[in-house]
Amino acid sequence: MSELINNRETTVPEQTRRQAMLKEIIKELHAGKSVEEVKARFAEAVGNVTVAEISAMEHSLMTEEGIPVSEVQRLCSVHTAIFKGSIEEIHRSSTPEEQPGHPVHTFKLENREVEKLLNFRLSLHADKFGRADSEEMVYKLLEDLSLLLDLDKHYSRKENLLFPYLEKYGIYGPTKVMWGVDDGIRSLIKTAKAQLSPYRGNQKEVGELLTEIIQEVNEMIFKEENILFPMALDKLTEDEWVKIARESDEIGFCLTFPEQEWIPERASEPEGAAEFAASEEEGGTVPKGFIRFETGLLSLHQLETVLNHLPVDLTFIDENDVVRYFSHGKERIFARTKAVIGRTVQNCHPPQSVHAVEKLLEDFKAGRKDAEDFWIAIKDKFIYIRYFAVRDKEGNYMGTLEFTQNIAPIRALEGQKRILSE
Repeated sequence: MSELINNRETTVPEQTRRQAMLKEIIKELHAGKSVEEVKARFAEAVGNVTVAEISAMEHSLMTEEGIPVSEVQRLCSVHTAIFKGSIEEIHRSSTPEEQPGHPVHTFKLENREVEKLLNFRLSLHADKFGRADSEEMVYKLLEDLSLLLDLDKHYSRKENLLFPYLEKYGIYGPTKVMWGVDDGIRSLIKTAKAQLSPYRGNQKEVGELLTEIIQEVNEMIFKEENILFPMALDKLTEDEWVKIARESDEIGFCLTFPEQEWIPERASEPEGAAEFAASEEEGGTVPKGFIRFETGLLSLHQLETVLNHLPVDLTFIDENDVVRYFSHGKERIFARTKAVIGRTVQNCHPPQSVHAVEKLLEDFKAGRKDAEDFWIAIKDKFIYIRYFAVRDKEGNYMGTLEFTQNIAPIRALEGQKRILSE
């Protein structure tokens, strides 16, 4: 984003001053000042701001000023309202993001479909429901909200594919804030559905929920297209966008699909760009491409195929909490993409659950626990999640293995089976 700053002919001391003023304004909001009070001062003292300054401000608030992520999330909608109309236009010399199939083009395509659903169908039905909460309107709202829950795929691609790359460039604040707001929107939609199925006559409460959903989702679209996407386009390389595009299918799309596969305008894909470097062999007795274990010898292809055939999801993080591997079976229970490799496990979880992750890892590293189990019911699945501390022969902590399995078919077993199936 340096070229934008140079184009604006802003000196470094001036940037520092503006940054300090932005933080002061947000801290005033944090202390309880009204939006209108702060908005007037903002317009007078700061003027136009860049996407980079917004990003740096959020990051600084959490890392340097000590304001919790939850507080920045609470303020996010407020300062977005202030920034609207003041975020300068970002003009790029080339616009691959406007090409069908590019991840940003797909994100925006989905946003247009969400806006239609949100601002036409849902708004219309919410208005009619406010005047007469008939059974027909309840049904229509449930139908709209079920469609809107498809946003989960849009947000999941953003969180599991785009955010990891931004974090590699040192951008943490905006990703944490936005993930928290995404989760808040998911929760609002699910709460509204629960209030309508079965409907208990709480017309006013449901109406307020619907109004909040419409506002929050529209605000998120604005934040994505005016803050997140320009910032990502400024940082990510073409190869990184190609990887995001290729892995998007694994998570899915919201209300629409990419119009076509995105093929960047370049000669060819570098050979082996997506491959990991092979490990060095120990000694000269093991053939290239094979690994010797205490109990046998397998090729890398055999090993990976065996792991991917296990009816479980495996994920391994090393002693530094960095995700190093996950199995890739036919039917994964939870979405995983290659973008998580090399990312700390804390940044792979929503902010509100990070404390539980850190407590578990702390117990494993200290030797207080060797395993921990959880189980949850999701629709027709009964998910058994197990965590194991991985230690070497001397007892040194090497990392944690996550073992996830749908055990609903196992729980349903009765009697005995002693013969082959036909």
